[in-house]
Amino acid sequence: MRLTIVTLLALLCASPALRGEELNSLSEAEQAAGWELLFDGKSVDKWRNYKQEDVSGGWAVEDGALVRKDNGAGDIITRKQYAAFDLTLEFKISKGGNSGLMFHVTEQEQRPWQTGPEVQIQDNVDGHDPQKAGWLYQLYPASEDACRPAGEWNQLRLVISPERSEIHMNGIRYARFKVGSEDWNRRVANSKFAKFPNFGKAGRGHICLQDHGNLVSFRNVKIRDLENAQPIPDGPTLNVQAVRTFENLKWTGWEPFADGVATPLRPIVITHPNDGSNRMVVATQQGVVHMFPNDPAAKQTKVLLDIQSKVVYKDRQNEEGLLGMAFHPKFKENGHFYIYYTSTEEPQLSVISRFTATGDDHSVASPESEVEIMRIKQPFWNHNGGTVAFGPDGYLYVALGDGGAGNDPNGNGQNLKTLLGSILRIDVDNPAEGKNYGVPADNPFVGRDDARGEIYAYGFRNVWRLAFDRETGELWAGDVGQNLWEEINIVKKGGNYGWNRREGMHTFGANGADANDSMIEPIFEYDHDIGKSITGGNVYRGSRVPELKGAYLYADYVSGKIWALRRDGKKVSNHYIPSDKFPVITFGEDQQGEVYFAIVDAKGQGIYRFESTK
Repeated sequence: MRLTIVTLLALLCASPALRGEELNSLSEAEQAAGWELLFDGKSVDKWRNYKQEDVSGGWAVEDGALVRKDNGAGDIITRKQYAAFDLTLEFKISKGGNSGLMFHVTEQEQRPWQTGPEVQIQDNVDGHDPQKAGWLYQLYPASEDACRPAGEWNQLRLVISPERSEIHMNGIRYARFKVGSEDWNRRVANSKFAKFPNFGKAGRGHICLQDHGNLVSFRNVKIRDLENAQPIPDGPTLNVQAVRTFENLKWTGWEPFADGVATPLRPIVITHPNDGSNRMVVATQQGVVHMFPNDPAAKQTKVLLDIQSKVVYKDRQNEEGLLGMAFHPKFKENGHFYIYYTSTEEPQLSVISRFTATGDDHSVASPESEVEIMRIKQPFWNHNGGTVAFGPDGYLYVALGDGGAGNDPNGNGQNLKTLLGSILRIDVDNPAEGKNYGVPADNPFVGRDDARGEIYAYGFRNVWRLAFDRETGELWAGDVGQNLWEEINIVKKGGNYGWNRREGMHTFGANGADANDSMIEPIFEYDHDIGKSITGGNVYRGSRVPELKGAYLYADYVSGKIWALRRDGKKVSNHYIPSDKFPVITFGEDQQGEVYFAIVDAKGQGIYRFESTK
């Protein structure tokens, strides 16, 4: 059995309203990935009452929903049994109402709940049960309530498999568990169901919708049989490969071991000074900036800047340290470049500073040349974002995460009064109002009392790499998702990209938003069966690999896959680049537009480029 089977072209589990499709329908991608409808909005032929042959009259089909309407409806089960599956549905509960979703139901006992564990469905405000909607009843409670009020539609996703089982309510993960594990058996033994010998034991059975005597409606009921599903390719495979480059390069001052402890090289930024010198620049996450000739045979780097004493990098989640670097468009004349780093000065402090390189070739910069441009206090250690890039307009763009933790607890993504969860646009050449930067007059929120003028766009969780297309000037950003979806955005001035009310193209949380004109959808997304942490890249404008011309190159850090995304108007196509499953931490480009990527490497040989295999 394989779980990583969803093609990247699938927009799985999205509300039809978000995809512009009809209710209770399957997209072509969903069909290709093995999804099927358990309810088509018209008939109930895939269901029957528990221990009966048909569905009772207490269940009705109304306005595309399956409704438990009248007394005596009874519990209904799927005609087919499932062992491992991925199930998604939307439900709407009445005021004070109660229902449930059970799985692995067998017909050995008098009632379905005597064999099948139940995901609770109820009105959490006026409900009569302390077990809330989305909880695995008596077994796995949730720490929060992401359920919408009675009368509104909620999306519930349930994954059951030997590898991992999960419950998601409106995009919020409620529980992870493993059926039959020691923890599972202990919880079963401590529950009120312990007296039923077959409860939670079957491993295969029917899906059940419970009649608890209340009005409840279901729609968009879809299931994917994971036991029998087949792997789906990640889009057409390109005749392109990733190859290691700069293999002979010695990184000045770096040792693979320090005080007997392994210190792998972490090349977090790959860039160039754009001064006609055809030099490469690589910055490490620990705070050293290296410069060297753009020659595969290059032997030794020169240290442009060493600010290790200023940079804090001590977590194991790769989200602190030197995170971004950008050369001023007039670097050849002024020697200025800009660094984003997490500071040792105080906990959870992000700093953006200017440094100045000296000498005829601008190859050395002193830490004492630092001029602090901006400091941002972070509420948590993670989600620092950190990419800085100059746009075609000469302004500096800064990607800031939502401040960290999970679910954006402070609501920063939708709060224009904070810089967090946004992409900033600032003028570093014309300081104003006592700051070391100015705010461009045409920034979208300038002059508003309820917003920070530095904000260019907002609604981001943690942009991990943004880059301008050097040909079109478009700003591309990969935004790391939380529980289910990773996304790619084209960033527009004043745009709201949804977080934390949306994750990708999907509503998120109890206050989640449906698709609307005020929020901009990503141009592409993929779910967590494909990968779990996007690494945004660059649009390829080089000449070495014609197959990549105009494609946006990106990767997933967890799955190690690399892709090329093409866009033609509203149409996008995704293409797989074969690789050795590299945990890519960053992309960058050289003066000619050739694209590189980097991985953490114990030998300091973690820089790669692309070449054609034709």
